[in-house]
Amino acid sequence: MPASEQLVADRSAGLVQRLLSIVDAPDAAARLAAEDPEAVVAATVAEVAGRTVLYPGPGSPVTVQFDVAAPDGGRIGHLLTVGGDGHHARPGRIDEPWVWIKDDLASLVREVFGPPDPRAGASREVVMRDEPGPVEYRPDDPWLVQREEAVRAAYQVVQACGPYRGDLSSLAVRFGSDKWGGHWYTPHYERHLGKYRDQRVTVLEIGIGGYHEPHAGGASLRMWKHYFHRGTVYGLDVYDKSPLDEPRLVTVQGDQSDPAFLADLAARYGPFDVMVDDGSHVSSHVITSFNALFPHVRPGGMYVVEDLHTSYWPEWGGNGTDLADPATSVGFLKTLVDGLHHRDRMHDGPYEPSYTDQNVAGIFLHHNLAFVEKGRNTEQANAAWRPRYDPMRDLPAPQIPGKARG
Repeated sequence: MPASEQLVADRSAGLVQRLLSIVDAPDAAARLAAEDPEAVVAATVAEVAGRTVLYPGPGSPVTVQFDVAAPDGGRIGHLLTVGGDGHHARPGRIDEPWVWIKDDLASLVREVFGPPDPRAGASREVVMRDEPGPVEYRPDDPWLVQREEAVRAAYQVVQACGPYRGDLSSLAVRFGSDKWGGHWYTPHYERHLGKYRDQRVTVLEIGIGGYHEPHAGGASLRMWKHYFHRGTVYGLDVYDKSPLDEPRLVTVQGDQSDPAFLADLAARYGPFDVMVDDGSHVSSHVITSFNALFPHVRPGGMYVVEDLHTSYWPEWGGNGTDLADPATSVGFLKTLVDGLHHRDRMHDGPYEPSYTDQNVAGIFLHHNLAFVEKGRNTEQANAAWRPRYDPMRDLPAPQIPGKARG
């Protein structure tokens, strides 16, 4: 990407992050008024444009005119063309558009970047071109055909102004992620991560897909972006995937087996609410990444490890015979289970709890998939007066009726 385009992209990304913060602030109106209204409209319509892929639209291009009231009383025009081969947003106005969407800036920003709100869209006005119509009604009249396309465009754009409310599996299928179909992970993800859906989460996924091809991969990143409609998604891969970058989706090139790189990554982009390791699946890489990045997961967040089957495959650093081998992914997870119960274990001498002992609050296992919950593990041990030995050990042997004691 040329330096000038990169600068524009960086500024836009920074603005989007501010807008996500502004809608949650008690002084939202004042903070929004301090931003450049034209830049705000451009960033907001760009977000809407990215969401249009989630909804059915017209078969041929239709341009929708946004007409937005700015805080200073002026009006800002922005165009969004949908249908045909994709979508395209740009500043400006056109004469006699098929669809007008009129709104005030604060309401539009709140609907697009805020949490779900039953009042969303209350100030929005959608206007369809109505004149001049056909002289006589014929279903194949070009004007009527075009108006039907415009209705589809209006539906698509209005739906895209709000958050996507479908399930995660649908998004996986829509973008081609193997988290449903190749595997069956999305129902488990939804069970454990659904509570974060409307939050301003930061997500990091290791492994983007597409191998060395810069434009290939990113299906799961797009899935996460639309599921966490207020989130920012980072993708890490050993190959350059920068052509996949878009608003709220950033790719980073690097090696998950390099602790120094991972520390720098966490310092730049963390802390994270959701961490997903779908990278090399080599056991040593999985363990290195966990040890480097788990400290940078926020309390209450989740660290997820996918494709645990490789833990049993020697070619991937696994071990199919010693199932407790801590150098394998699953064996390492078993040590976290022991750490979760470190207060109840019997130690030979003084024991200093490790970082994971104190900060792993829960572990949830599904087929080939593990969720590690971050949180303070300070729950008291079982009562100290309870015996730590077999309470039946020192009792008299049971007597068998009819047999003399010897």
